[in-house]
Amino acid sequence: MRYSDRLELYKHIEKERDTAVLTYVTSDRPGLETSIASDVIDPFVDLLDAIGPVRRISLILHTMGGHTLAAWRLVNLIRMFCDELEVIVPSKALSAGTLMCIGADKIIMTKQAVLGPIDPSVNSPLNPQVNFGGQMTQVSVSVESIRGYLNLARQELGIADSQHLTQLIVDLSSHIHPVVLGNVFRTTEQIRFLARKLLPRQVKDELKVKSIVDFLCADSGSHDYTIDRREASELGLNIEKPTHEFYAALKSIHTSYTEELKLRTPYAQLETFADHNTNRSDYHLSRGLIEGATGGCYSFISEGVKTRIEFQPDGSPVPQQLVNDERSFEGWRKMA
Repeated sequence: MRYSDRLELYKHIEKERDTAVLTYVTSDRPGLETSIASDVIDPFVDLLDAIGPVRRISLILHTMGGHTLAAWRLVNLIRMFCDELEVIVPSKALSAGTLMCIGADKIIMTKQAVLGPIDPSVNSPLNPQVNFGGQMTQVSVSVESIRGYLNLARQELGIADSQHLTQLIVDLSSHIHPVVLGNVFRTTEQIRFLARKLLPRQVKDELKVKSIVDFLCADSGSHDYTIDRREASELGLNIEKPTHEFYAALKSIHTSYTEELKLRTPYAQLETFADHNTNRSDYHLSRGLIEGATGGCYSFISEGVKTRIEFQPDGSPVPQQLVNDERSFEGWRKMA
């Protein structure tokens, strides 16, 4: 099933729910992940202009997350075109995806759908590096991990003396650049500010808003924690269960984009070499979708040429292969 087939399902949902349907999928295929980023704005503007101002928009969302401010900008952009926004989660809308969900008036979740904490990670050229497989790789710095380290010192170990706390900060800055630490604390306040700005669409009580923000930003304990629809409802979010017919349509849509983007198949560098006798291969990989029942379909594309190089290290009886990737294009492209 491709966009043309999903289009019929989108039109059916629009008719049944008196809404305009949009879909946003970022790949979580192992080895070919894609994140929410600011480059989605132009494709969404094109689709929203095609739709025009409407009473309701239903956004089908599948993502592992991405850039916080891109998610903030996108959910506010969509709201400019409708009086009511509902986000539909067939499977997952984690991290920055959850931030988008709490900016809606309503979240529709299947029984297998999950949300997640919105505590961000900081990525910059100054982040620490670790040796991974013989290659130095930059690692993200989790905002809540830093907070947890300091809370361990103060609350669990009972360190209260200012001199010792100062030494902890000095030791920490020897492993994580002070500018990155500064960004960590700035980002902590920013994500809480954004969540407090978005939540009143669903939750009016200020104490409940604070409780939800605390849970999503810190109290859940780990960025890997998942929140099913029952827990999301217990937290106080405005959750709706799809009807049996609506669930069947959402499952078909989810199965369709999962197969098209090969989300369940780990990506291997050598898979583009269909002919084992060639050492050069053009490739075209789809890593995301933005679709509407009106306005067409965009796909996030990576394409280029891969060259396979075989060599035999000194002392090794087994030849090894390296793949050189010359990427010629990466970005959103109108497909239909």
